Amino acid sequence: MTSPTPAPNPVQAARALLKELQQTFPAFRDCLPLAIGIDKQLIARQPELPRKILRIALGQHTNSLRYLKTVEKATHRHDLDGLPGDALTDEHRLRATTLLKERFKKEADQRKAVRAKEEEARLAAEAERLHTEKLSQLAAKFAK
Repeated sequence: MTSPTPAPNPVQAARALLKELQQTFPAFRDCLPLAIGIDKQLIARQPELPRKILRIALGQHTNSLRYLKTVEKATHRHDLDGLPGDALTDEHRLRATTLLKERFKKEADQRKAVRAKEEEARLAAEAERLHTEKLSQLAAKFAK
């Protein structure tokens, strides 16, 4: 008897779906700002799409660095075929800018923390080396 194959991880399934969407639709391939309600357009064209996985895939796409950078500078949203539609609001552009700044700040803070930890380890190693060196000098002095 064979064991059943485990259900795919929703995040991995969403990544696979996103790759499929990028191959199928110009708006995803070119990372264009998506029309509001793009999920409904996708379901209308591909009713078999699992909604939960689609929501995760759309979240991954719209929170990607490339997408946010595009939204920050874009003027219009696009349908699945890449055709321009409604104007992109200043509010949405500002949100993209804010998210990018927050992400860059978080990454900079993480790099800073890593550097501080590395510096702390370097200083601790140097202090240990100096301590060992002093002990060696003392041992040599009293060994005479």
